Amino acid sequence: MIFYHVISDMPKYAGQHIILDEEHPNGVHKRVYEKMDIVEDIYAHPEKYEGTELSHDIDVALRELALEKVRKEKYPDYPSRMASLYVSKTFEEAEQWGDYFARLGRPTYGIAKIEARGNMYEGDAYKCFDGTISEAENLRQAENYWRNDSNEDGHRQIVEILVDGDIEILEIVKEINANI
Repeated sequence: MIFYHVISDMPKYAGQHIILDEEHPNGVHKRVYEKMDIVEDIYAHPEKYEGTELSHDIDVALRELALEKVRKEKYPDYPSRMASLYVSKTFEEAEQWGDYFARLGRPTYGIAKIEARGNMYEGDAYKCFDGTISEAENLRQAENYWRNDSNEDGHRQIVEILVDGDIEILEIVKEINANI
């Protein structure tokens, strides 16, 4: 399967192979598991956190852990968001993601054409939610993400594709000056 990937966080090069699977997680995994102590405390003592605005990193950890739990239980053939590469079907879609990342201040180096040999899931980034102190609510929203029905509010889908397995960087099709 051929896709386009926005190179962010660290430079990549043509010919590079990236292995992503349960034993080889991505950067999301590291960032989420760095927050495990606070996530466990939130779920054990939600009353302590009522009315408290959680940081973006904590919101993400709560979301990604719920997404992973639902995926493992109900959709085990889908790639894990914490052990996959986020890709686009077209160069134009990848450019839109690259522009978005750059506006957020995320280091963005370029766009690569890749070949992925593994599992794929085409989801809707619009269904990515901010985690809450309610584990039940996080799990409900995670189920909605993986089930991938139409958006209840009629919002247009924002396509995000996850791939895992052996991923080869075929070529760097666009270089961008990183925002670092």
